Amino acid sequence: MDKTVSNRKAEKELLKQRKREEAIRLIRTQEKTPFWMRMKYKYLTAYYAKQAIFKIFRLLLLIGISFVILFPYYSKIAGSFMSRDDFVDVSVKLIAKYPTLDTYKAIINDNKYFLALFNTTLLSLLCGVSQMLTCAVVGYGFAKFKFKFKGLLFMLVILTMIIPRDTLQLSLFMKMRYFDIWGIVGFIKKYIFGSSEATPAIANLLNSFWPLAILSLTGLAFKNGLFIYIMRQYFNGVPDELEEAAYVDGAGVLKTFVRIILPMSVPMLVTIFMFSFSWQWSDSFYTGLFFTNKTDFVLLPDIVSIPVSLDTNYAAKEAYEAAIRNTCGLMILAPLVVLYLFGQRTLIEGVERSGITG
Repeated sequence: MDKTVSNRKAEKELLKQRKREEAIRLIRTQEKTPFWMRMKYKYLTAYYAKQAIFKIFRLLLLIGISFVILFPYYSKIAGSFMSRDDFVDVSVKLIAKYPTLDTYKAIINDNKYFLALFNTTLLSLLCGVSQMLTCAVVGYGFAKFKFKFKGLLFMLVILTMIIPRDTLQLSLFMKMRYFDIWGIVGFIKKYIFGSSEATPAIANLLNSFWPLAILSLTGLAFKNGLFIYIMRQYFNGVPDELEEAAYVDGAGVLKTFVRIILPMSVPMLVTIFMFSFSWQWSDSFYTGLFFTNKTDFVLLPDIVSIPVSLDTNYAAKEAYEAAIRNTCGLMILAPLVVLYLFGQRTLIEGVERSGITG
């Protein structure tokens, strides 16, 4: 037995030695071959020509796609640094001859950019965190628990993704304008405290964070049906053995969800948060519906206007005003780009796990 093993080892060593000698012989043979002959055999072949054509085509295609995607952003960024004189100078295309920061200064000062940035960040954080937690809880319930009318309730969740939000505009406005919980407090105010109001209500919630906070915490905000569906699909893929092991160790449902399920769902939670944060960041439907007084509460979509300190009454009025509005858009988009740069890896991982396509 030992002799057989030793013979096999010797045969393998001999085979390696022969391959090594063959490789050395080939190298020496190539060294003796003239340079132009080696170039001919290596590059002047049909295989190499096919590979070269394919790589050139792929490079040109990528350059074309990149140009189509990036050129609009580059033109807007270049236009934001142009002065009034650059828009009437026919020799100026994309690079400003008289670069200036007057457009940025005017937007910051006249359009209250930093106030709008603070208000929008606060509102988007409130909605993002609320929707992230609420949709995680609801999605976990649909995925892991059995209860009556579960299918019907989930169908209603899907239905919220189909119904246009414009159809709910009036009812949402009236509910937040005359807010009450099933009429209980209004009844108490009217018949116990003798309120003389025509429509007794808790409060007028307009021009505050309360309408969007209530919608986010109750799972009725914009795209919450999609977020619940994503979390449900993810939790369906979580093995039941993890929860069963936690129950055996004495953990309850809440402790299992907080200590085990949520930590392993961080990529999905970050994905939901970033989607919610981004959509709320540029939202104009709900903010325009619930914030009727924009004098003190300014949001980023409200700054897309011509600053009063900029004189646009001249020959290139339309081009100059378009550049100003594009600059406003860039200043609105910049914080989202920074957020994506920090969370892109987790976001992509969450999208892959959720199965979102298209």
